[in-house]
Amino acid sequence: MKPLVRAGLRAVLEAQPDIEVVGEAADGAAVVPLVRRLRPDVVAMDVRMPLLDGIEATRLLLRTVDEPPRILVVTTFEHDEYVYEALRAGADGFLLKRARPAEIVHAVRLIAEGESLLFPASVRQLAAEYGDGGNGNRAARALVERARLTEREAEVLRLMARGLSNAEIAARLVVGTETVTSHVSAVRAKLGARDRTQAVITAYESGFVAPG
Repeated sequence: MKPLVRAGLRAVLEAQPDIEVVGEAADGAAVVPLVRRLRPDVVAMDVRMPLLDGIEATRLLLRTVDEPPRILVVTTFEHDEYVYEALRAGADGFLLKRARPAEIVHAVRLIAEGESLLFPASVRQLAAEYGDGGNGNRAARALVERARLTEREAEVLRLMARGLSNAEIAARLVVGTETVTSHVSAVRAKLGARDRTQAVITAYESGFVAPG
């Protein structure tokens, strides 16, 4: 990530009383050692970098770091195949470099909490454009079939894909938030998904939920 972009993000985030910027890296190759040393909760990862791009850096981070942080991909273009590949690799969401300060802070907080999908309409559009067109790929289809989601878990996954938070799903289904949290955890476990975003990507990739 370029120094000017890093400086801008740092200034915006450090202005918040509940957010601390613990470190910076100029390239994806420096991310893993820095994360191991500083143990951040969230990493803002540039999707395009010269030595190791955000996609490979995300894969490396999730593969080699115990209890890895949540990953927020920072990108210039919203509808970019690189962004979708980063989400498939395990990123939790993405943020545009031109985002307003309030949007940057909201994105970091939302990613840290993990109870909502960041920019669900954009994720859906990316899946429609760069996924399998709603037909589902064989591996993702097999994964969903093996998961044997209950009727309620399937309903919760569809609502997750629409971008509803746990509280919004609870209101829609007229159940307690704790019950929804339990269902979300069960869906993630059955799909082998690290987080909400990965569960939704699997739902789109398998054709379980149509991305269009």
